[in-house]
This record gives sequence, structure tokens and C-alpha cells, in this order.
Amino acid sequence: MALITFAHRGARAHLPENTLPAFRYALEHGARGLETDARRSADGEVVLAHDEWLRARIVGIVPWRLRVPATSAERLGRHGAPRLVDLYDQLGSDYELSIDLKAPDIGQQVIELARERGDAHRLWLCSASTTRLRGLREEAIEVKLVHSQLRSRLSHTIERHAADLAAARINAMNMHHSEWSRGLVELFHRFEVRAFAWDVQEVRHLRSMLGIGIDAVYCDDVDRMVASVAEWTTGGPPSEAQGDAR
Repeated sequence: MALITFAHRGARAHLPENTLPAFRYALEHGARGLETDARRSADGEVVLAHDEWLRARIVGIVPWRLRVPATSAERLGRHGAPRLVDLYDQLGSDYELSIDLKAPDIGQQVIELARERGDAHRLWLCSASTTRLRGLREEAIEVKLVHSQLRSRLSHTIERHAADLAAARINAMNMHHSEWSRGLVELFHRFEVRAFAWDVQEVRHLRSMLGIGIDAVYCDDVDRMVASVAEWTTGGPPSEAQGDAR
């Protein structure tokens, strides 16, 4: 599979995060995937919001905040937080979709919605809990599972962890870009586990991840991410002199 360019929380460097305009911008500007977060509204809907509290995003308006689990999906939608079904209904499913599971036991509901309204084969469910991911694997064969965690928080050696993920049929390991090296990417690949990198924001970070063979990157700036990958794909990184001139 070619490198997946995930637009982190939509195109949050360009538009308010986790909103339909941000997701649309990301796809229209070349992102191969979208990244978002799943929480449950007061009326049981899967809504796309990173934090438990949804706050005013426009400077100069009267401040407000809504607690996502205590607010209806309809009201959250009026303030910019769409439902997962809204994302599928308005933007289709012709892209990879990475969802960070922020609410307990929401994974199965997300899977069911992807099967009904989207494409579960292009769904990547992320969690810091391997126990939660193992439970989801038993429920869904077609969904991709991603363990998102800092290396410093792993309870075993990195090789043991890669082996455990493979045994549990967890598809990818997602770590901060600063924690990856070519050797670690190759280690996970030996176990047929993909290597994902988050917080890949700067051009130099994108080039570094491309250089070590990472499988997916998460970036806020869609234009920068897409341009950097295109440049690398067509001719590799610029010379040092060219880089200094930019």
C-alpha cells in the first residue's frame, strides 16, 4: 500500500478542526486519508470531536462551551461537530479513515456505521489500549486496528511489542515521529505490522519519515504534506543548497 497521508483532524491548519469543511478541504487538496476522533453524544450518536468539551472556535464571539456527552448530536452539529454518518453522507467513503476512539465501548458502533454508510475495509481504529483493540478484532475482520502509544509507555521491549501486535492481528503501530528510525520500521515490517507516525508537521519531519519507509503520516497542514510527498515521489528531497534557499 502506498503511503497514507492522513489529514489530522481534517485540515486543521486551514479550517476549524473536525468539521465537514475541514474534511472536504483535505480531500479536495489531495489527502489520501482523514483522521478524526469519535465520542458519543447525549442521545447516543457517534460525533467527531477531539475533546470532551466543544468550545467556541471563532475569535470575537461570545464564549461558550458544550460538554459532548451531555449534549445532543443535533446541537453539537449546529456548533460544528458533525456525526460520523454526516461525514459519510456528505463526503462518501473513497478515502482511508483513521478514528481515535475517545469514548469507552464506542468502537463497535463506529464499525457498524462504517458497514452501513461507509467502507469498513478503509477504516483504521486507533486506541492506546491493546486490550480494547483485541476485543474489536474479534468483532470485525475487515477493519484495520492501530495501536497509538508513546514508546516510553510500552511495558515490553519494542521487539516483543511488535510480536504481540502481530499475534493479536493489530495492523499498525502509531508512534510520535521522533521515536521512529529506519531500524524500527524494518522491525515492525518483519512482523507484518505497519509503521505510522503522528505529529509530522514540518517539511523536514515529512522527509525524514519518507526516508525511513514509514507507512502513514498524520499532519495538520494538508498542502504541506501533499506537496512534500509529491516532491519526494517525483524526485526525492532537494539538495541541501535548495533546502536552505526555501
